[in-house]
Amino acid sequence: MPAPSNARFATSHEWILTGESESPVGISEHAQAELGDVVYIELPETGRIVKAGESVAVIESVKAASDIYAPVSGEITEVNPAAAAETSLVNTDPYGAGWLFKIKPSNPAEIDALLDEAAYLAQAG
Repeated sequence: MPAPSNARFATSHEWILTGESESPVGISEHAQAELGDVVYIELPETGRIVKAGESVAVIESVKAASDIYAPVSGEITEVNPAAAAETSLVNTDPYGAGWLFKIKPSNPAEIDALLDEAAYLAQAG
């Protein structure tokens, strides 16, 4: 499943959509495939101010528990309760209904430093 053309990726496997004032964030197709079936998601609090690379959420699968990191600095403006309630959305639609939270970026230059899908997949191996 290819990512939207405006998705940018952190090396820690999170994606963010560019060009939006409040950008959706989720985990990549590659990451969800590595995790296997997602069984639990702990979402961040709305209003929380985060720095790029800061742990903001937790995702658990049948294989492992992993932190989810903010791909950019900013404010968490919304969470996706549907993904927490129906965790399989992360596996079946990671770039759509399986988004985890929205962030209002405070430093647009951080988005420019993220990877496009081809560069991300090349480093993800």
